[in-house]
Amino acid sequence: MDLREKVAVVTGASSGLGRRFALDLARAGAVVTGLARRSELLESLGEQMKRSSPKSSTVVCDVSDIDRFTATLGEIEGRHGRIDVLVNNAGIGEPRAVRTQGDHHRVDLTPYRSVMETNYFAAVAGTLTVLPGMRARRSGAIVNVSSDSGRAPSPREVAYGASKAALSAFTEGMAFEAETDGIHLHVLYPGWVPTPMGTEAVDDGMPMPPKMVRRTEEQVSQLLLSRVGGPRIDIDATWVARLAPIARALFPTAYRKGVKRAAG
Repeated sequence: MDLREKVAVVTGASSGLGRRFALDLARAGAVVTGLARRSELLESLGEQMKRSSPKSSTVVCDVSDIDRFTATLGEIEGRHGRIDVLVNNAGIGEPRAVRTQGDHHRVDLTPYRSVMETNYFAAVAGTLTVLPGMRARRSGAIVNVSSDSGRAPSPREVAYGASKAALSAFTEGMAFEAETDGIHLHVLYPGWVPTPMGTEAVDDGMPMPPKMVRRTEEQVSQLLLSRVGGPRIDIDATWVARLAPIARALFPTAYRKGVKRAAG
């Protein structure tokens, strides 16, 4: 996909993969709007993007506020006339409250809802908001950032893995409809990346993932830029994660033992 002069929106753009996506899209010539909650980090991002893409900008927006998020997308589309690329990257990790619940007389779904609002419903809302305009132009690309935890759930990431599995299923299902209108939907599986979220999970007790599934922000971003708008739905940063569903189906007992061992 030729990204020059394309109008792109990246959520979760203040740090980690989102920041790298926004910067690299701007360097590729796209007009980028970066969305995130932290204004001070967005300010520096905006300055960097403008060096290569003067029309790029940032907007403070918490995507879990669905009404505000969809309204912001409408404002961006109104200002630029279109949105060509949407990267739904914003996400939160496993809340500690999920792992510490123990009172069987009282179930608190709040931490689960929080993860789903940000990781799943926000991406769904963003996708559904930009699709009509893309359909009218018969062009566009949407990248929903998932996780290998959605394909290979682990005991340490129950809520997170569930949210990413739901996002992957939504994206693949919507792709059947969208492709007939010339729109490309992608699910990005970045592997483990040393972003603030990734390193926090390791610091919190998650074993360091094996080298074969580790990638840098630069590697994942360049992969996204090279594949966006292409024919494949899945954008896999690591090949080994594709084998997890096969191993689970063919060798369920050995697979579960391996997952438990890897989770410590």
